[in-house]
Amino acid sequence: MLPSFSDMLAQLVAEPSVSSTSPDIDRSNLRVIEHLANWLNDLGFRTEIMPLPNRPDKANLIATLGGDINDGMGGLVLAGHTDTVPFDEALWQSDPFTVKDHQDRYYGLGSCDMKGFFPVALEAAATFAKQQLSAPLTIVATSDEESSMAGSRYLLECGKPKADYAIIGEPTAMQPIFAHKGISMMTMQLEGASGHSSDPSLGANALDAMHRVMGELIAMREELAAANQNNAFAVNVPTMNLGCMRAGDNPNRICGHAALQIDLRLLPGMDSEAIHEALERRIAAVVANTGVSLQLHKAYPPIPPFQSDPNGELLVALSGLSGNQPGTVAFGTEAHFMQTLGMETVVWGPGSIDQAHQPNEYLDKVQLAPATDTLRRVIQKFCLV
Repeated sequence: MLPSFSDMLAQLVAEPSVSSTSPDIDRSNLRVIEHLANWLNDLGFRTEIMPLPNRPDKANLIATLGGDINDGMGGLVLAGHTDTVPFDEALWQSDPFTVKDHQDRYYGLGSCDMKGFFPVALEAAATFAKQQLSAPLTIVATSDEESSMAGSRYLLECGKPKADYAIIGEPTAMQPIFAHKGISMMTMQLEGASGHSSDPSLGANALDAMHRVMGELIAMREELAAANQNNAFAVNVPTMNLGCMRAGDNPNRICGHAALQIDLRLLPGMDSEAIHEALERRIAAVVANTGVSLQLHKAYPPIPPFQSDPNGELLVALSGLSGNQPGTVAFGTEAHFMQTLGMETVVWGPGSIDQAHQPNEYLDKVQLAPATDTLRRVIQKFCLV
């Protein structure tokens, strides 16, 4: 028998599973995976825990009810990630790892994004635990979505799960999402030569060179926006955010080092690889002959843009059952990877992205019963044909 929704959420939130590109704050997700595997085993699912290569402290989970998820029998996948973003405890009004039930909200780190989806999925799945399914129901839990997407990349490498349909349970306020932008984050490092500021010829000013780089990036941003629009998105153009810059150490020294971090979000259909190559060429050209060297580092492999069929069977079904029209979002998800495995993929789940990635994150309780009921109806449609 499953624990109650609140008990499941409390146990998941209580397990720190921060995912970060900074090793000092990165944490294992194994305890979250173990909780989910135990509950799913109790429901009769066959579970497979998949440690990530060279990361025994990180794992994915594939749990299957009915059929064999490796035999291509079709069916439905309900997928989510087990990790959270880092947090600043001083800004929280309660313990981030203790679920607080207050004013029809569950507060806690990951409650909305997206540990709260798993109790919803498990409660919906429990309805069918004793039934004979005509197509398998699979629940997938991944690692490191908030940093490198390593969990989903490993699933793609392994070629599983196999199914016809997939729901990524990110917080969309139960609006079915059929497209999102791709995301790339990168750092540009310029190395010049320091010297006394009274004589510029004594060094090579990295900050002067960075000024040229920023001008070229802004010009490229304007060109990309002029050439690419998609009115399905609220922000209907690709965006490039010049987000963080660090340079120099003193006003009376020629700046010897400068670093700029940018966030690039491309529309579906744009050629990410070609744009990255063009960006690197253009930056290299503007710093040539300045005496400054350039290095470009990607924070992690880019998250590709995602777009599914706006008339797809799963999208139409979720729209009808939830009463919400399909839409798009600007944030990235694991949808591309499930789609590449051959599934019609839709991003849909309870909670709002507006509450994600910030102190006092919460999941609105009013959405939980409708979300669970909608998932039951989707399972009924696609697994009990």
